[in-house]
Amino acid sequence: MTAARSHDGPGPLRRAGRATGRALRAPFTGTARSIRKATHAHGAGESGLGKLIELHAVNGAGDVMITVALASTVFFSVPTDEARGRVALYLAITMAPFTLLAPVIGPLLDRLPHGRRAAMAGAMLARALLAITMSGAVATGGLELYPAALGVLVSSKAYGVVRSAVVPRLLPPNFSLVKANSRVTLAGLLATGIAAPIGAGLQTIGSAWPLYGACAIFIVGTFLAFTMPPKVDSAKGERRARLIDPQDHPHLPHRPEPVRRSADRKRTRNGEKPAKERPPGLRSVGGSVLHGLQANAAHRALSGFLIFFLAFLLREHPLAGQSAAVSLGIVGVAAGVGNACGTAVGSWLRARGPEVIIATVLGLALSVAVLAAVFFSTLLVAALGAVAGFTQALSKLSLDAMIQRDVPEEVRTSAFARSETLLQMAWVVGGGIGIALPLNAVLGMSVAAGILALGAAASVRGLLGAARRGTPHPRVA
Repeated sequence: MTAARSHDGPGPLRRAGRATGRALRAPFTGTARSIRKATHAHGAGESGLGKLIELHAVNGAGDVMITVALASTVFFSVPTDEARGRVALYLAITMAPFTLLAPVIGPLLDRLPHGRRAAMAGAMLARALLAITMSGAVATGGLELYPAALGVLVSSKAYGVVRSAVVPRLLPPNFSLVKANSRVTLAGLLATGIAAPIGAGLQTIGSAWPLYGACAIFIVGTFLAFTMPPKVDSAKGERRARLIDPQDHPHLPHRPEPVRRSADRKRTRNGEKPAKERPPGLRSVGGSVLHGLQANAAHRALSGFLIFFLAFLLREHPLAGQSAAVSLGIVGVAAGVGNACGTAVGSWLRARGPEVIIATVLGLALSVAVLAAVFFSTLLVAALGAVAGFTQALSKLSLDAMIQRDVPEEVRTSAFARSETLLQMAWVVGGGIGIALPLNAVLGMSVAAGILALGAAASVRGLLGAARRGTPHPRVA
């Protein structure tokens, strides 16, 4: 009988247990396979872009966990007047030093082209450790919370700079940079949308629990960073980009190329090393990139301004018929949906005529901001949040396309690092204006329109002129 049972296989209880286990695992394994299939489609798996997409999703999930913990401590846990003072202190302690550190993040990471995987892993690990450090102070809101928050901010921006520089190295065949960045950005947005309610749920257990979750997520990200392909660390053929043109600054040491080559040949004959060639400035490849940066800086400054200004305005003066929490939720969801739509549209447009796209979306955002200032209402505030998210995403993708098209390949990754640093600084400036401004709705929307008007005055004419002249470089496919 024993032999017969062995021949017949496991008993019914064991078979039922295995079937139950497979049924319980099926939703998770099926979801994981679906995610992996989506992130690795169209050659992204073979090129390594799929791994970067997954890493950026982890990054977004971890960042939003920390944001939930900080917002609950600094903003939601105290009355409005005290919250404004605490947020002002948060800005003073974190944003002011970051404004000084931001200009050196790009150049510093640009000097480490052979350690990009390690740099991304280091940014993840640093935030994991800082999340644990913050977990002990988040309940009391003590001053020791702010240096750790500054470290998280710097680490997050450092990751963003390196990620921007890595994307061009991982493009699949016949895959445009704007499409690659669309996938990466969309993955981060989806992960943020999933992790935010989870973080809010953890917050109900205890103020430190979202930080424990962030620590676990960033530890996973640390290991994922090292799974990136080795070509991420390759710096073959790269040089550093500068934001100036030697022809516009004659006081800088510069020689025409034929003279330089002749001098180099003479040095070689004499057994000396050739002079180190100065990298080309971004202006030397046309004004489109610089005008695109100016327009994107206006979008980033608007983003920082709206985040801080509307957070306090809607808490003290909620939208008609809504509570403060619902009002903030409406604007936040509108901005998130707008950002996702802008990313999707950017991938669909494939950056055809990026100069015209940037000028158009800047004009669109300016028009809605003017309407919100003149006819302030629930609908227009939500519309401004949605349009701001939409135009920022689409404008950034178009800027990426222009960098790919106009900046020489040997300095392209450096250009991404420098441009991202400048845009992060613009966000800091906008946030500072938002926290310092009186809580007057019409005044705030007028300032928002003014930020965009300055960006339009600085960039639109140059962008449209560059679009009319065309470019000697091939358009991004």
